[in-house]
Amino acid sequence: MQTGLTSGAIDPTSVTEVGSGFQMLAMLLTLGLGPLSKPWRTSQMKKSLVALAVLAASGAAMAQSSVTLFGIVDAGYAVGNGSVSDKTTLRNSGYNSSRLGFRGVEDLGGGMKAGFHLEAGVNNDDGTGSASSALNQAQTAANVGTQGLTFNRRSTVSLEGGMGELRLGRDYTPHFWSETVYDPFGTNGVGTSITAFKGGLTGVRASNSIGYLSPSMGGVKLWAQTYMGENASTAAKVGNGNSYRITFDQGALSLAYAGSKTTTAAGVTNDTSNIAGSYDLGVAKLMAQSNTTKITNAADIKSSLIGALVPMAGGTFRIASSQTEQAGKESKLMAVGFVQPMSKRTDLYATYARVSNAGGAAAALNGAVTAANGSSTGYEFGIKHAF
Repeated sequence: MQTGLTSGAIDPTSVTEVGSGFQMLAMLLTLGLGPLSKPWRTSQMKKSLVALAVLAASGAAMAQSSVTLFGIVDAGYAVGNGSVSDKTTLRNSGYNSSRLGFRGVEDLGGGMKAGFHLEAGVNNDDGTGSASSALNQAQTAANVGTQGLTFNRRSTVSLEGGMGELRLGRDYTPHFWSETVYDPFGTNGVGTSITAFKGGLTGVRASNSIGYLSPSMGGVKLWAQTYMGENASTAAKVGNGNSYRITFDQGALSLAYAGSKTTTAAGVTNDTSNIAGSYDLGVAKLMAQSNTTKITNAADIKSSLIGALVPMAGGTFRIASSQTEQAGKESKLMAVGFVQPMSKRTDLYATYARVSNAGGAAAALNGAVTAANGSSTGYEFGIKHAF
C-alpha cells in the first residue's frame, strides 16, 4: 500500500539530456557550418536549421517534463481452512497490490511543479481489472469485477510548490494511510490487520476528491481531503465526506492521528478515527494502532493492532496481532510471515495466520467459512515483481 509509492519503478531515459543534445547540435550547425555552406546548398541548409531549431525548442520544453511507467505483478497460492468449508485459490496481491500505472511531472519554474498519477488495479490471477467506486457509493453494474482496467487505485492531477500540494481526483483517503503504514503486512494478504477497512466505501480511497498535503513543518505534516458523491441538491449527500491526517516524524519515531466522516445513506454517517505509531530500534521496527468507528444507529467498532518488522537472514520477518469488536462480537488475528528479496525488484513471501472468534463472530481467512465462535487458519506463499 499505503500510500508515496514508487513500487520499484524504473526511471526512463532523461529527457533533459535529449533536449540539451538538440540545442548543442543546432548551435554547432548555426555557428560552425554556416560559413562552409556552398551557395547552391543555402536553401537546403536554411530548411535544415529551421527544422533543428524546432527540435531544439521542443527538446527544451520536454526537458522540464518526465513520464514513468511502473507496476507490480504479485501472485500466490493461498489456502483457507474453516469449520464449515475450506478454499484453495491462486490469488493476487498477497504481498503488494498488483497494479499498472503512469505518472509524470512538469517543472513550471519558480519552485512549482504540475503532475499526474494514473494507477490501475490488476487482477493478474484471472486477467481482469479492479472495480472502482465512482461516486463513493455501492456499485450495482452487473459487470463490476469483470471489466477491463480502471484507474481505480489513483487518478489525480496535482500542483505542488513550497506551500504544499493540491491534488484533485480519485485518491487514497488520509485515514486509511495510517492503517496500512503501521501494519507489518501493509493491509495485504492473509495477515492483513482486521482493524482496517472500517470506513465503508471510502475506507481506502475516495472519488471526486480535493486534497491538500502540507510541507513538513518541524516534522509535522497535514493531509486534508474532502470528497463528493455528486448528488442532486435535493438528494441526500450520500458519498460526501471529509478526511484528515496529522503526522509527526522525527528520526526513528513516527506518529499519526487521522479521522474521517462520510455520509453512507440518508441520515447515516460513518465516523472513523485512528491513532498509530512506529519506532525503529534497528534490530526491529515496532508498530501499533488503535481504531474506533462510529456508525449511526449501530454499536461502535473498536480495533487495535501491535506488530513488528524484524530484519533477519537477509530478509524480513513479519509478525502482528490484531483484534476487532462490535456489540460483543470479537475476532482476534495472529499472523507471521517472511519476505525474502531475490533482487531489488523481486521478492518471495510466505504468511500464516489464525483468527479466533467469540460472542457470535465468524471471521474466516482466504475465502473459508467457519461457524460462529469458531476459528479459521490460512496460509499463502507467492512472488512479487515490480517494474
